[in-house]
Amino acid sequence: MLKKELVVITGGPGTGKTTIIDALIEQGYLCFPEISRQITLEAKQQGIEQLFLEKPLLFSELLLEGRKKQYQSALIDPAEIVFLDRGIPDILAYMHYIGDSYPAFFDQACKDHNYATVFILPPWEDIYESDEARYENFEQAKLIFDHLKETYQKYGYRLIEVPTGTIEERVLFILNQL
Repeated sequence: MLKKELVVITGGPGTGKTTIIDALIEQGYLCFPEISRQITLEAKQQGIEQLFLEKPLLFSELLLEGRKKQYQSALIDPAEIVFLDRGIPDILAYMHYIGDSYPAFFDQACKDHNYATVFILPPWEDIYESDEARYENFEQAKLIFDHLKETYQKYGYRLIEVPTGTIEERVLFILNQL
């Protein structure tokens, strides 16, 4: 039986994760998208303008449930390599960033859901843009990157930093590392 590769692509806001995921999809790879924008949109429809800022623990619990579902779906899919736009440790990194505490089940979820490889995209000011769901400035994005590195390393991951470059170069770098 072939080994299943669950591969996380993480990084602070505005580093090109979604663009890379989209390019991998175009090449035929199974990819699971970032779900935080969907959760934010659903909250806005219920009258909560910025769920992460107003109710960070609820936002994080919804993210955790969504990412656990993605993980389980990735495991049962026949694809040998599955890419995920962010992993479960991202949730804790963001909680650390805002200084919030969280229940022990968040930590346990990081221990129970393991990824084969984690690629991290560094802050890249040339491509960084804010939008309605990305409210952090570039300095905050750099701090989030530091929290992501620290959190993933805490759970024993060896992070592979993806160099800046064209989308084709970045995707090729990722595929060559697998």
